[in-house]
Amino acid sequence: MVRPHHFAVNPETTDNAFQAANPSSGKDATKAYQELTDAAATLRSHGVDVHLFEGDDPRTPDCVFPNNWFSTHAGGHIAVYPMMAPNRRLERRSDVLDMLKANFRVQDILDYSGLEHDGLYLEGTGAMVLDHVDRIAYAVESDRTSQIALERFCTHFNYEPMAFRAADAQGRAVYHTNVLMCIATDFAMIGSCMIEDPARRNDVLNRLGQSGRIIIDLSEGQVGKFAGNAIELQGSGGRILALSETALNALTQDQKARISDSATLVALKIPTIELSGGSVRCTIAGIHLTSRG
Repeated sequence: MVRPHHFAVNPETTDNAFQAANPSSGKDATKAYQELTDAAATLRSHGVDVHLFEGDDPRTPDCVFPNNWFSTHAGGHIAVYPMMAPNRRLERRSDVLDMLKANFRVQDILDYSGLEHDGLYLEGTGAMVLDHVDRIAYAVESDRTSQIALERFCTHFNYEPMAFRAADAQGRAVYHTNVLMCIATDFAMIGSCMIEDPARRNDVLNRLGQSGRIIIDLSEGQVGKFAGNAIELQGSGGRILALSETALNALTQDQKARISDSATLVALKIPTIELSGGSVRCTIAGIHLTSRG
């Protein structure tokens, strides 16, 4: 996680329909810093090992969302991704990679950032929601998700690409897959109603169903409240589902009950950070590497 010192609604990411239309203030930066601080503390209180970095570069208003520029994978692999907004490319930092190499067994780092020169982008686990068990990379087609980059990643990391188009009721394309869906051990949450092609919608739902997971369908309104932007983490007392208070309040009692059968719901209060169009999942870059300790 990255604690932002200069948080603001990013003027270079206006394709994100989830972000606030109005620019941020200095007060928002202070609030966002405290929200991330408190969120990290809450996760630690549940036994989640959090590596907290400081985002003190004033040129990176979105640094609180590190899951877009890198991901880690079992077997000791790290991917570094091409980002669409020029100021988001500045979020890539060697000290994070150095920490991973020092504390975990890292075999290689595959750096796709050079694809930016060709206008090809793939914004990490924002652009893709990865089923690590069935090896499927679900991806909403958008300007931030190049088919070429997606297929290259899937070839290197042994995933099957499953791309689809998704939009809201106003026809605005969903910018990142991880606002639409979340895959956990025993369940998957997805706003399937936003997948435009009915046949493709059925394909996605069938593949999720074949995995044996319970499918929790989200309405467009729930997706707009970041209910799909959650992440399952391993805590000291078992699995938890980390999501925002906004997202938790959008879920029905039945949905909460079905999630609670598998994981403990842990709500984080980050309303200021959500002004930038991302929520809890976006603030966490998961570590799937083996510890050196």
